[in-house]
Amino acid sequence: MLDQKIKSVLDKIRPSLQNDGGDVEFVSVSPDGTVSLRLTGACGCCPHAQMTLKNGIENYLKQEIPEVTQVLGV
Repeated sequence: MLDQKIKSVLDKIRPSLQNDGGDVEFVSVSPDGTVSLRLTGACGCCPHAQMTLKNGIENYLKQEIPEVTQVLGV
């Protein structure tokens, strides 16, 4: 159920990433709320990818889904 919530929120973020030639892929969520994501396309090799994950995606996921504790890139 938590993974479906995360995927739904990622679908809201996805268009912004796709506008820059990238995308985000849900990998997993652990019992402690750690979400593993993979940035793909232009986002996968962007020097700002970690900032996108932490300052953008992680903050938005935490705001929308309180169970999310952190986001890690894989």
